[in-house]
Amino acid sequence: MNYLRGFMPWIAFAAVSSYGWQWGAAAGLATAIALLVKEHKAGTSRQSLILEHSTAGYFAALTALAFALPHSGLQHFGGAMSLGWLALTAWATLAVGHPFTTGIAKRQAPREVWETPLFRRINVVITAAWALAFTLAATALAIADANGLGTGACIAIQVAGFALPAAFTARYPEHARARHAQ
Repeated sequence: MNYLRGFMPWIAFAAVSSYGWQWGAAAGLATAIALLVKEHKAGTSRQSLILEHSTAGYFAALTALAFALPHSGLQHFGGAMSLGWLALTAWATLAVGHPFTTGIAKRQAPREVWETPLFRRINVVITAAWALAFTLAATALAIADANGLGTGACIAIQVAGFALPAAFTARYPEHARARHAQ
């Protein structure tokens, strides 16, 4: 579950946004920077911090936008924009051949499996699952926000957007290894 650490800024953003989207963005940025500093001091490789760097960039831009235009209509689409950014990040890492989950998985997997086709395939599939979940959740949130479906619907969409790929991530590697062993 180490990959959940990378989502802490998004959780901070969601928790603080009720006080204003600019404060939520600032909380997300502060959390992202603190997380990056901690990880860099611990010697974590940049490859393992793709999500964290992307998150810091997103919150830097969002914080600037939110303070420059505090009454922008975009504030009503914060969840959709956040999940959309995560989707873009995940899809981009797949497109360049470096799935964002690879660096995270390397923190847990023994070094001797890092270059195996199975390890690579597991990370491509898991990253694709996250990318798809983020894409679907961002789209659903944008629709929910545009149609005023309320906080309950938005929370359910966001929870599903994280819980479903997290459950898949927890189960898929063992399934893939078992299939490979056959």
